[in-house]
Amino acid sequence: MASSPVEAAADPYKALKDCLAGTAGGIGQVLAGQPFDTVKVRIQTQSHTNPLYSGALDCAKKTFAREGALAFYKGTLTPLIGVGACVSIQFGVFGAMKRLFDGRNGGAPLSGGQLYASGALAGAANSIIVGPVEHIRIRLQAQPSGSGKLYDGPVDAARKIYAHRGIRSIFKGYGPTCLRESHGTGIYFFTYESLVRRELRNDLSLEGKRERIPAWKLCGFGAAAGYSMWLTSYPVDVVKSRLQTDGFGAAQKYRNSFDCFRQTLAREGARAFVRGFTPVLIRAAPANAATFLCYEYTRAALG
Repeated sequence: MASSPVEAAADPYKALKDCLAGTAGGIGQVLAGQPFDTVKVRIQTQSHTNPLYSGALDCAKKTFAREGALAFYKGTLTPLIGVGACVSIQFGVFGAMKRLFDGRNGGAPLSGGQLYASGALAGAANSIIVGPVEHIRIRLQAQPSGSGKLYDGPVDAARKIYAHRGIRSIFKGYGPTCLRESHGTGIYFFTYESLVRRELRNDLSLEGKRERIPAWKLCGFGAAAGYSMWLTSYPVDVVKSRLQTDGFGAAQKYRNSFDCFRQTLAREGARAFVRGFTPVLIRAAPANAATFLCYEYTRAALG
């Protein structure tokens, strides 16, 4: 539930607490979702004419057989640090926007549009960090092992990517990243907060306190939020992944986001924009359940 202006003034550390709880949520999200994300990226970015994998299960089986279990956590260090910071920003900005709207509403509940706008602004702010973090992670996830390996780790990947065109290379694919984050996060928080509010309204034994909502329900609300986000933003994520695994210089295939979309549609059809969606749907439940569960419990512990 949104805090009143009086409560916000009484606790000057609300924003810091939101950020710290968001960091805990981000760490939980990475640890629960990284294996599924690795499978998703490999399917999204494989060759259309000579695909390595026939589907998500085939990708998981071959990756495990050829590279072992640790392959599913390739590039984890970058998101573990970066996503913790990203989700911290996400929840911090969302909390601040909720308090801003709450003050304007005179304590009345935020409208659905205000929840969406709060989430969209949080996502836009978050995208500044997400863009480079996911670019480096995707390069590490998509590269083969052994002699075909291009990068020795996140620092080496960042250095080699930067060597091409400086900061522009690091932020490659930022346009679709920002679009996905702003719209997707708007839907994400709108769904979660709406479900939490309905639960507080319908179950009077909770006395309006969200920390009393059972853990399994918070996990369910988080999973639903994850599904709503991906169902409305996945095609944009496909374009982003292809741009961020595209070559540099003479090896570059796409001029920009629109060109990537146009070429993908012309060569592979509309189905290309849902390729890799199965592991995303599977990942959405544990990753987003972990995000909100860690956030809510950490936030309650911080007071």
